[in-house]
This record gives sequence, C-alpha cells and structure tokens, in this order.
Amino acid sequence: MTGRLIKRHSSFTEGRQLGNARYPVAMSGYDRVWTRYCGFLDLDIQQFMAIQESLLLQQLEKVVHSSLGRKLIGDRIPASVEEFRRQVRLTDYKDYLPELDYANGAVLPQKPYVWADTLGRAGSCRHVPVTLEAYNRALDNLMAVFILACSRQRGHSTLAKGDRVLYNVAPPPYFPGILASGASEVFNMRPVMPPDVHDGLDLREKIARSYDMSLRNGVDIIIGTTGVLVKTGDEFSRMSNRCGLLRHLVHPGKFLRVSRAMLRARMEHRRMLPGDLFPVKALIGWGTDTGTYRGLVHKYWAVYPYEFHGCTEAGIIALQSWTRRGMTFIPHAGFFEFIPESENLANRKDDYHEPRTVLLSGVTPGERYELVITSFYGMPFIRYRLGHLVRITALEDTEAGIYLPQIVYEGRTDDLIDIAGFTRVSEKKVTEALAGAGIHFEGWTIRKEIREGKPALHLYIEFGDGAGETDLAPLLHSALMKADPGYHDLAAMMEITPLHVTVLRSGTFQSYYRAREQSGASPALCRPPRMNPTDDVIAALLGPEEISMVPLTR
Repeated sequence: MTGRLIKRHSSFTEGRQLGNARYPVAMSGYDRVWTRYCGFLDLDIQQFMAIQESLLLQQLEKVVHSSLGRKLIGDRIPASVEEFRRQVRLTDYKDYLPELDYANGAVLPQKPYVWADTLGRAGSCRHVPVTLEAYNRALDNLMAVFILACSRQRGHSTLAKGDRVLYNVAPPPYFPGILASGASEVFNMRPVMPPDVHDGLDLREKIARSYDMSLRNGVDIIIGTTGVLVKTGDEFSRMSNRCGLLRHLVHPGKFLRVSRAMLRARMEHRRMLPGDLFPVKALIGWGTDTGTYRGLVHKYWAVYPYEFHGCTEAGIIALQSWTRRGMTFIPHAGFFEFIPESENLANRKDDYHEPRTVLLSGVTPGERYELVITSFYGMPFIRYRLGHLVRITALEDTEAGIYLPQIVYEGRTDDLIDIAGFTRVSEKKVTEALAGAGIHFEGWTIRKEIREGKPALHLYIEFGDGAGETDLAPLLHSALMKADPGYHDLAAMMEITPLHVTVLRSGTFQSYYRAREQSGASPALCRPPRMNPTDDVIAALLGPEEISMVPLTR
C-alpha cells in the first residue's frame, strides 16, 4: 500500500487485530495498516459472529450499571446472545426519553464525549450521546472508508499523506460534520475547505467556494451524499465553461490546471467536465441513490462512486470493498439483528406484534430486512430499531474473496409508501424511475394522497436548469413499472395509473430552503423530505394560490 496514511491521535487505542488467515504474509508497515483498518474483510461468518458476541457481552456488563441500561434490560445480565434476544425487547427512540432529551450523562452507561443530532420522523431532531471510544472507533472506520475508496485490489491503496479532501457534509452537531472536523485534526490529510469556513455556508455557497479553492490547490477526494456528489459535478460543470475559466488563467496556481483541462476537452471534441480539472482519486458517497447515479457521477468525474452506510447511533457500519459492489458489515461497529420484511409488515398492521429477528448468519439472499443495532463502547442503544431497510444481495463476494453477506441500502422503513397493498414504494425506486426517464430536476418530493376516494402517488417536482416542462406522468409511470415489480402489478391488475405529477415553479426548493433558514432551522432541516411530506410542507412548496389543489392525505 503506497503512501503514509495517518498521524494517530494520542487518545486512539490499537483495538482488536482481526484475522488474516486467508492471506498469511509477512506484513510490512503498510500491510499492518491495511490489516488494522480493513482486516475484517478477511473474516468468515463464524469469526464475524464470534467478534459480535464477545463485544456484545462486554457492552452488557457496562450498560447494566446505568439507570437507562437497567430500564431497558433489567437487573440481570444476559449470559449469551440467545438469552439476550429472549430477555430484551426491541426498542425505538421514545424508549430513551426523557433521558436523551435532557442530555443527562449521569443516567448513561458512559459519559458522552460529544452529543450529536440526527433527524427522526417528520423532521424531528434526536440527540445521540457519543462516547470517546465510539468516536475514535468511528474515525477508525472512516479511515477504512478512505483506504478502500482509493483501492482497486486487496492490500493496495493510493491514499497518501497530504491528500486533499473536500467534505460536503452537514455541519456539527450532525455526526458527519463532527467526523469531518475530527478527521481534519487527526488524519494526515488536508481539507480543501477548513471546517470553520465550510460549516457556515449553504450547499450552493459551499460548492462555489470549494470550486475556487480546488482550482487553486487541487482536490484528491470528495465526500458527501451521492445526491451532493451529483449536484457538485453539475455545478462544477456549469462553472467550467470557457468564458468563466478565462479569469483563472492569470492566477499562476490555476493556469496549468485550467489549460490542461481545456486542451484535453478540445482534443476529445467535447465540453469540459469536472474530471478534466480535478482528476480525483475517489468520490465517497452514501444514500439510496448511489447505485442509481453511479453512471452520472462517473460521467462528471471519470471515477465511480464508492459507497458506505452509517448512522449517528453507531457511526459507519458497512462499506464497499475495492470491487465497489455490495457493502460488508463491520463486526466491531455494533451488534446487528435483522427484522424480515414480512415481520415488519405484520408489526405495522398490529402494534402488539413483536417482530422476530435473525442474525447475519441467518439472512437470505434477495430478502429485505429492517436493521436493528445494539451499541458497543458504552453507547446507550439496546436492540434499537434504526428503521433502515437493507437488502441482502449475496452471501459472499467470491471475486473479492470476501466470505460475508453483501448488502445494499434500500431506504427507511417509515418512508415506504404502501399503495393498495400491492407495493411499498421506496425512495430508491422513485430515484431509479427519475433516472430511467432522464429527468433533470432541482428537487422533488412524493407522498400518498386520496383522490376521488382512491389512493394515489403524487410527485411534486421542480425541473433543473434548462429542463423544459413535459407530460411527466406517463413517462414516469412507465419508468416506475420497470423499476418496481409491485407497482407494475398494481397498475396492470387494477388497470389504473396511480401516479400524478405536479411541476413546481422554478426556484421553489431554494425559496423553501431560504424561508426555513430564516426561521432559524438548522441546515439539515431546511430541505423538504423526499418521502411522505406533510400537508404543511406541500403548502409551503405550492404557495397560497395553489394550495386548494392539494388533495387530502390519509
């Protein structure tokens, strides 16, 4: 592995050295770095489950001595995974109130190092205490992301000391911003935009500022949600027209970069793209649309996006290997259980139904599951329902030599839209349909509404710059039929077209953002949710002159 990767912070602990039995080699310093951060990819399922059980039992010893822990698991410490799953019920955020709302560290298993915010249902804010050990482990797992994002084969990475990283993430107190600030302090990599500058800007301002800074100093790695990666590519592409670039030719730090990019684009008889100006090592993203926009990201940057999955409650929990296909769970991120989709459906119909769970060793390829986590490292969450829906794509990746189940993130279980019992439409499927129809948009949101006594899907969408209005409903209806088999069955069997589309005025989403920002909302709460927006959100998007057009929601 090339390059010196990190400068360790004094508070970091070496942690468990994971097995490398499948690839026994005499390890150099680079090999030890790879094994330390990425060695879990060498485990088989039995080794994975052994680590899970060991860390779970250690966690239970810590939790039971806190008042919140006793509230959740009782006074008796389970002696095994099986006993733990029998004795302790599933929980959700309301089971941690009022303790977490009051930010009372005295009732927690360990004193928090920092409090992080995350979004709950309907835009509510949740508070998550993060211990120092959990924070350090999250940074370790972020280092694994950087190493693997810059790799193309096992044991090799182009990540190097001094690499320049552009973070386009939500600022503190949101966990991505906390980790970005920590990484800037701990890792031997340079932020393109200092956190104190980055955190005070909205997305458009960040992109404009980062464009100028990247022209001056370069950028090696870009990290943000995949939607932000696409938006950054789109905006960088617009700013990279010849007229706009001429002013940069007078700056000595920018002249060579701009002139080379212009020459490359001219020789290939095409317009200039961000990848011409910024030949990045890696683009790191997350979210339901990562797979959908993989090709578009590559078009802009000449690099395919690298994906990981995480949550504020447990940090980074799964990541891709160098093959950039499915993601692999990290055994030391938290204890994982999986609620089969059929059990989730039964629970939605009957609140008193306690869903059964399976462990990673019992998942089935092709099935979807709701993810349940139990914290490690003194964090408070016990059999906690994240609401994340994942699909098991395979039980192993034989090409990469990874013998653990592979997953993709499908969305949130509470964001699924049930239509007539035929289908549960997810954000991922809507995104796939929009991409399949070639729709360029500024923003969109979709929900179920009741029209003439019948359930319908209603998409509210603002076209992107330069996109003209068209009859979207038939186009997207066909695309959804291809993307979602359940939607296809609904439309075919009922002989209906359940999708309705409202095209919003240009600037609608930006106006909504500005209005929320002026009201004092944090940046993460300034954007409308894509799935299941409330009547108030729709009213704000449409404006008073059109609100009478909105049907009642169920």
